Amino acid sequence: MYQYTEFDRQFVKARANQYRDQLSRWQAGLLPEDEFRPLRLQNGWYVQRYAPMLRVAVPYGELSSTQLRALSTIASQYDQPDTALFKRAQAAQDELGDIPLDDGKSVKTNLTKGYAHFTTRHNVQYNWIPLDKSADVMDLLASVNMHGIQTSGNCIRNITSDERAGIAVDEIADPRPFAEIMRQWSTLHPEFAFLPRKFKVAITGATEDRAATAWHDVGLHLVKNASGELGFKVLVGGGMGRTPILGMEIRSFLPWNQILNYLEAIVRAYNRFGRRDNIYKARIKILVKAEGQQFVDQVEAEYQDILQIDGAPHTITPAELARVSASFVEPDLTSLHASLKGAPPAAAPVAAADNTEYSRWLKQNVAPHKNPELRIVTLSFKRLGQAPGDATADQLKLAADLADQFSAGEARVTHDQNLVLPWVHQAQLTALWEAARKAGFARANIRLLTDMIACPGGDFCSLANARSLPLAEAITRRYQDLDELHDLGEIDLHISGCINSCGHHHSGHIGILGVDKDGKEWYQITLGGSDGSLLSGAPATGKVVGPSFSAAEVPHVIEAVLETYRELRLPADGRQETFISALRRLGADPFKAAANGVRFAAAASPIAEAQVA
Repeated sequence: MYQYTEFDRQFVKARANQYRDQLSRWQAGLLPEDEFRPLRLQNGWYVQRYAPMLRVAVPYGELSSTQLRALSTIASQYDQPDTALFKRAQAAQDELGDIPLDDGKSVKTNLTKGYAHFTTRHNVQYNWIPLDKSADVMDLLASVNMHGIQTSGNCIRNITSDERAGIAVDEIADPRPFAEIMRQWSTLHPEFAFLPRKFKVAITGATEDRAATAWHDVGLHLVKNASGELGFKVLVGGGMGRTPILGMEIRSFLPWNQILNYLEAIVRAYNRFGRRDNIYKARIKILVKAEGQQFVDQVEAEYQDILQIDGAPHTITPAELARVSASFVEPDLTSLHASLKGAPPAAAPVAAADNTEYSRWLKQNVAPHKNPELRIVTLSFKRLGQAPGDATADQLKLAADLADQFSAGEARVTHDQNLVLPWVHQAQLTALWEAARKAGFARANIRLLTDMIACPGGDFCSLANARSLPLAEAITRRYQDLDELHDLGEIDLHISGCINSCGHHHSGHIGILGVDKDGKEWYQITLGGSDGSLLSGAPATGKVVGPSFSAAEVPHVIEAVLETYRELRLPADGRQETFISALRRLGADPFKAAANGVRFAAAASPIAEAQVA
């Protein structure tokens, strides 16, 4: 992991002190609300449907066990609304009603407090911290080298990467040193603090894109040219929201040492020509789509000016890359695996009754490592009764303990809202599985249907049109049988509560989007999206299937679509064809017919009709 320098530490502490002064002046009435609002947003403090929401940055996803314990402390001591506020929120949720299920039961959001939420962009969010405690939280974050800087506002946001960065078997080069250099370059960049709109960068160094780079304002791929030289392929103009667009390649190879100069050129062009008159057309994707080659030409002109007139001030020297890279060497694992001094230890046996469960966990939750003695293990934060990506204070402590015991004190946030332990010795897999199972993190559902992405939706977000979390719970409840889940195979299900697409519904094999219809919650279903991973194939935008559905209908629609897949799939390479492969082979029509059949069945059934009403 990157180790903060003394400058880094002093910078974050100074920012926390500055925020405390701003908060104090606002509380005393000396700083007007319209002046305080942008200041708190610059530090990650929003005000949502019921209470403030804090977004904490986790640059390129890396967390130490010490930081996990600090996040746990924030959850237990500060993510605690006053009783009256919490009761008002619960009453508002009760008014929204439940989602009826076939078994006569129903689902609604169980508002909870004292937890953290992992997002798709390597951030951690809290939903209940009172503003009068916010400066104390900033101080606690600063004490473990964390902050909320640039997690909000029209600036360059937290830079994300692949959770397997530096350890993946398919890696061309480690992207983390470059991500850290970019973080330092972009933090409070004076020219880019007030862009036309927010700006997101993702970087990967592997052949498989696990960072969804095509869906970002700038997506970067480390590549090597025919001469073996290292550089970047550069994508620009990706994004979701109401206008989903995939990034356009504007450079197939850029020398690695020029990446900051080139990023400067891209953001200068965006800052100069991006729309500021319409918030819905202000993202760089709209500019790139509208201008096409003219935008590329403008970037190249800015880049040449930076090189020739400015003197290429942000060229990365080999010495600087080496300095930052020194923080990303493999940790010393000798104390963690003391037995490695002799013969490698043998894996502990697994009880016969647990063998199937353990085998499935090895298949779904464990990945190879560039060090053949090690493995990459995903801890699942997707379970019944808990929103996807949520972690209680106790669960954060347990994750920190597992990181210390099995992964050299390091964990990583994934794009899919789970945690990865990156430094697990293969001989300790059994012990880790048993410990993770006891902690509730060992469900073998990674990349399966219930390993879904979901935003907080209308339960917490003031922008949402509909709730996401009750739907996630209803679908999770329906698909609890691991035999059935593994038979269905790998499926990306993504749920967003509004068109802003925080749940990345556009890139889901199955996407669910909450929409407002005459003041009521309805949902659009999309099929065929892709984030660009090996499982999903080339990045793609899902297509809407039929009309919108009521909340009560959505689980039935998902079931109908998946039953159609089971009926029509073909054997492939000794196993069943995946859902996304079958969808691309067959086209959307049979799945669309199955989904719309749910609407016809509901219209013909008095019971179902009453449930929908």
